[in-house]
Order: sequence, then C-alpha cells, then structure tokens
Amino acid sequence: MKRTPLYEVHKNLNAKFTEFGGWEMPLQYSSIVKEHLSVRSIVGLFDLSHMGEIEVSEQGANELVQKLSTNDTSRLSDGRVLYTLFCNETGGIVDDLLIYRHADNHYMLVVNAANIEKDLAWVETCNDTGAVVKDISQDTALIALQGPKSIDILNLFVPERDVSQISFFRFVVDKVARIPTIISRTGYTGETGFELYVSASAAEDLWKVLYPAVIAAEGHPIGLGARDTLRLEAGLRLYGMDMNDDTNPFEVGLGRFVKLKNRQFIGKKALLSEKKKGITKQMIGFQMLDRAVARPGYAVYQQGKHIGDVTSGAPSPTLKCSIGFASIESQAVPETEKIDIEIRGKMHPAKIVKVPFLSTGT
Repeated sequence: MKRTPLYEVHKNLNAKFTEFGGWEMPLQYSSIVKEHLSVRSIVGLFDLSHMGEIEVSEQGANELVQKLSTNDTSRLSDGRVLYTLFCNETGGIVDDLLIYRHADNHYMLVVNAANIEKDLAWVETCNDTGAVVKDISQDTALIALQGPKSIDILNLFVPERDVSQISFFRFVVDKVARIPTIISRTGYTGETGFELYVSASAAEDLWKVLYPAVIAAEGHPIGLGARDTLRLEAGLRLYGMDMNDDTNPFEVGLGRFVKLKNRQFIGKKALLSEKKKGITKQMIGFQMLDRAVARPGYAVYQQGKHIGDVTSGAPSPTLKCSIGFASIESQAVPETEKIDIEIRGKMHPAKIVKVPFLSTGT
C-alpha cells in the first residue's frame, strides 16, 4: 500500500491504520467519537495527503476544464474553488472533485485518492485542446485544519494575513510558518476550516508546527473514521459508496452542480436525455428510530416493498443516533415518511429526514 509523507508521524502517535483506496491511512488515534466531537466543538488536524492533484495549464486549459466539468468553470475567477463532477458519455460519474483556478489557463484539480490514475487517464484522453496535464500528487501534501478554533490557530502562523478574511471556497497562496502554502477555505466536515497544500517534502514541518497548537487548544489529530462520520452529518457524498460510474448526478442529489444551459461538456447529451425521461432513482437521508446501525448494502423497504439500498450509514456522535444515505426508487415520499431497513434478517424502523443532518459552520 502507498503511504503519505506523514506515515512515520502517525505511527509515532500510535495511530490505528486502515487501507483506503490503496493507501495505508490512520483510521483513528484515540476513539472515532472523541475525534469527531473534537472537530465539532474545538479543532482537529487531518492528513489528507492521499488525495490526488492534477495540474492543467498552458493554452487550452480553460477549454479542457470546461469540457470535463458538469459545473460551469467560466464562473471561476483567480483564487476561487469550484465543486464539480466529471461524467462519462453515458452521464455516469467518473469522480467528484474540486477545481482551483490559479490564473487564466492554470488550474489544479483535486481528485479522490482511489481515482488518481483513472482521473488522470480520463483527463489525458479528453485533452484535445493542447493543454499541459501533469500529475503532481506525489509532490503535494494536504493537511486539513477543521473546527471552530481553526481560524485562531492558523492565524498564529500567518502573521501577514487575517485568514478569517478568506471566504468559503476561496484560496490564497501564502506562507504558514514560513512554509509556502495554498491556504484553502474548504473542507469535508461542514465546519469552519482550511485545507493546506504544501510540497510533500514540507509536510512533516507543517504538521510539527500545527500539531502542538492543536493539542494546546485541546484538539486532536483526526483519522479517516471520524472524517467519514463528519462528512455524513454534513450531508456530503462519498465517491465509491454514494456514487460511481453507473450513477448520474441527478440520482444522487447533485443535480445543482450540473449546468446544462449555454455550454457543452462530456455527458451533457446523456444527462439531458435522462432528465427528459425522468429520473428513476433518488438519494434520501434517513435516521434510525432504534439503536440499530444501517450499513452500506442493507435493503430499504416501504410498506413491505423493497425500494432501494443504503449507500452510507454510521452512528452520528453529534445527534446520538444512526444516520445514512439510501438510493431508492424515485417517488413522492414525505420527509416524515417511515421506512424500514433490513439488518441481519430483521426489519428496523427509520424515517426520511432532510440533508444535511445538522447545521454546521463554514
């Protein structure tokens, strides 16, 4: 398995490791619940260096990213970030990602760890504009600082700037503790926070600066276990579980990131056709009404009829109940409508609820 530049740091912190997308990553350092609540109430420090970064630059870069993206990249100005999807010709989701615009014809695409090779091949295959495409994943590390105290902590190490002035989904290029850093007001937790991109060789230096400040604030390092429960509470989808190459954006509740008017992109024709025919699946959020935990793959029933399956599910440390996403038949279902989820041969009651599951700060 691949390892990030911070593997030895995590090992020294006695992290429990897990495999994720071909990477050996920290699952937890203490307990998932403790780490989760630390991010919600104080602050947490994450190693996300397994994520992929692809640079698209030179003449033709503007046209290429627009062609690949379901969202409208012409809306981007320098220093802005855009959430979007790559779709294939049949409208299936190749990946979901962030696009960073550094300048005209200069972008960074941040893709999911398990999809780096697939996404790079897709971008290169679709590149008929003459843009220069480069995988910079191995040279780039990503450390996230998330939680209510993240602004105060980061400001300690960026003396020439008040990072609270960086708006949501904006970024700046500056120095954190004299380390050249892309400081991005983004995250996968729903909390106020930042994602910090540095060279792989500087990852350990940046961690060693931030970690003592996080501990002094009574925060914690955070593993993938809490990252998953945090993103679920915030209503954020996970590629490979809630969506894949065989699902389209409308089926997983991401239609708002598909801009169909006055532009062309890969998959548009198929998505227009799907929209015209009518979407046959929808993604809903649910909350268990007993102590059971619904895991991915469990069957969902309504009035005795199998209507779909769970795609994500876990206990919510904040709400103190189990929550999840399910892909079900497209039908009018009141938000208070009861459903049942089959767990080990027994039906357990749940209800459909609004997503995100709780209001958080950004």
